Amino acid sequence: MACALPAEQGVPLSRWSATDLAREAVGRGIVEQISGVTVWRWLCADAIKPWQHRSWIFPRDPLFTEKAGPILDLYQGCWQGERLHPGDYVVCADEKPSIQARARKHPSLPARPRRPRKVEHEYERKGALCYLARWDARRAKIFDRCAAKDGIEPFDALVDQFMSQHPYKQAQRVFVIVDNGSAHRGKRSIDRPTAPGPT
Repeated sequence: MACALPAEQGVPLSRWSATDLAREAVGRGIVEQISGVTVWRWLCADAIKPWQHRSWIFPRDPLFTEKAGPILDLYQGCWQGERLHPGDYVVCADEKPSIQARARKHPSLPARPRRPRKVEHEYERKGALCYLARWDARRAKIFDRCAAKDGIEPFDALVDQFMSQHPYKQAQRVFVIVDNGSAHRGKRSIDRPTAPGPT
């Protein structure tokens, strides 16, 4: 029962909790009584935790494998069947918009023997920021910055931030891997990095 989806059992839940399973077991007459804690203990001993879940997205693009292949090759250090040159760089970049900047109203208290660190619950909102980061996938180096908002200009500033520095400025090739975000998709986004001008 714990390994089946609740909907398959006619139960209107997205996933089981230990308490839900205990209630269902009693309702079906499997046991006369049982607590959620006992169900939790039994399932943990068997490494079955139906209350945990991982999100995933099923690829809907029929060309997903064809498109993902070159990117996965770059992460492995290959391009079009050839090993990357030492002067080539593989960079992945993205942004995380609307991160709340907060300040705690009172300082946190340090951990003590048999007592965890205490963090004040109340905070003041200090607005929202966009975090932009670029990761050199083969050399484990990060460049990052915050901006008041996301968009083409903040993303271009991130690209300029690393492309103006050694070794990227002198690189033979720099492969920049991005998702389909509005700041970096379409023909204009391809033309921007190759446009003449200072970098």
